[in-house]
Amino acid sequence: MIFINFKTYETGTGEKALEMVKTLESVSRETGVKLIPIVQALDLRMIAGQTSLEVWVQGIDNITYGAHTGHTLPEGVLLAGAKGAVLNHSENKALNVEDLAGRNQRARDVGLKTLIFADSTDELRQAISLKPDFVSYEPPELIGSSDKSVATEKPDIVKKAVNIAKNADIPLIVGAGIQTKEDITTSLNLGASGFAIASGIMNAENPRTVIENLAKGFK
Repeated sequence: MIFINFKTYETGTGEKALEMVKTLESVSRETGVKLIPIVQALDLRMIAGQTSLEVWVQGIDNITYGAHTGHTLPEGVLLAGAKGAVLNHSENKALNVEDLAGRNQRARDVGLKTLIFADSTDELRQAISLKPDFVSYEPPELIGSSDKSVATEKPDIVKKAVNIAKNADIPLIVGAGIQTKEDITTSLNLGASGFAIASGIMNAENPRTVIENLAKGFK
């Protein structure tokens, strides 16, 4: 599986986001690889209602119904069609471990799956202790890289993260610079269960070609 983070890229906003999802849906159907768009909360209802893909949201807050102006309500994104939520991404870190635990629990309360990101093995262990559906380890220095990936630069780190997650029976999602089918194959051979990719797809001149090439790494 590949989680595609739309972030707030122009290609991942509004009607262009819907176009991207339609491309993902087409490639997923053709290749058999599960592709999961992670979209902005504002676009969630529009997109979820027009695709057969499992759609996730980029984050939720540790709140319930009430006076929480500007926050993202777990019940709200569930009603809008989200199947899961990303937590603790490097660009939207939880305030602390307690805050992260609260967000994860709120997601579980309403029936949302969670993918918790970590930027170190210590943080990965903390994430695993919360029992999310997936965890991801991304070395900060390789996030957004266009010429280096964690699969080629730090395979030992990937293997270590896989073992940490495997011991807790939680699938590890690999991110940070993943951009080729070779990165996919290498990571799978190391024990990864899936991938988190953003700019490599969202900023590509031809996203379909990039995704199709990545999908070949699963064969």
